[in-house]
Amino acid sequence: MSGKDDFSILSVSTDDIPECERVSLLREFYCRGVLKAEVEARDGKPFAASLTSHSLPEAQVLIGGLFGARVVRTKQLVADGDDSLGLVVNRSGVVGISGRGHDLQLHPGDAVLMSAEDVSTFERFSLGNSLSLRVPRRVLAPMIVDVDDAVMRIMPESAPGLRLLVDYAMTVVRQKAFAVPALRQIGVGHLHDLLALVLGATEEVQELAGRRGVRAARLQKAKFFIASNCRRQDLSVATAAQELGVTTRYLQRLFETDGRTFSSFLIDQRLKRAHRMLREPEFAERPVSSIAYDVGFGDLSYFNRCFRRAYGATPSGVRSGDAL
Repeated sequence: MSGKDDFSILSVSTDDIPECERVSLLREFYCRGVLKAEVEARDGKPFAASLTSHSLPEAQVLIGGLFGARVVRTKQLVADGDDSLGLVVNRSGVVGISGRGHDLQLHPGDAVLMSAEDVSTFERFSLGNSLSLRVPRRVLAPMIVDVDDAVMRIMPESAPGLRLLVDYAMTVVRQKAFAVPALRQIGVGHLHDLLALVLGATEEVQELAGRRGVRAARLQKAKFFIASNCRRQDLSVATAAQELGVTTRYLQRLFETDGRTFSSFLIDQRLKRAHRMLREPEFAERPVSSIAYDVGFGDLSYFNRCFRRAYGATPSGVRSGDAL
């Protein structure tokens, strides 16, 4: 995990690596980007990995897939003093995890908290991918009723807050929010809050996290949904709320806490998409009216007014390069 303000991304892929070099490559990746661990190839199994580690101040997010190998935190390695705690969320396939006298199998959606202080093993029994969130014990322990009781206990996908935590982590990674210094500490704080809620936060933390972490996670999820579906002309605050599983008023309040409205965010996403299309050569022959309808506007004159207000230029001016 990084220092107070550090952020780094480390990736590994065995796609173009000879079979004989893959174990040492993955071992180096774990020691540099995750935690010290031995990597063993499973006899008679093809070995492949594609993993990305996002190292943040007091948090680390690991996303990707691994097959045909066993990752072992040995008795010798646990002497390194690393006492971090990591939530492993299996997103597909089947994962085998052992530690503290338990041999567990994680099916799609299942999660388990592991401790770097324990001798443990992680291996995949079928092709798939997972997401892991690792934080220092000193950060998480005060937030949880009994953090040791939560270690090596399988949590199903339906566990309160688990899906929200995964959605939030995946969204901020996709949007590259951690690369922005002003957002980094805020995002890590939200991850801590959501992880505490999943594991059983104390009453005081639960109240704070409910106001801070959950709200932020739901807002990010809503923004990602709108950005991905802004082309739909039937998209409204009511239809979005229904698909996100919240009330219309709750969704409106989420955007109000962000200092804007649902409608303004939706229009902004449509305008950004239109602006990109107007500057891309592949859309050079498409009429402005067609682009306006493609991005979700149902009225051309309204699109033109909104576009001029946002960019201080007409769509045609942007397309011609006279106003950039």
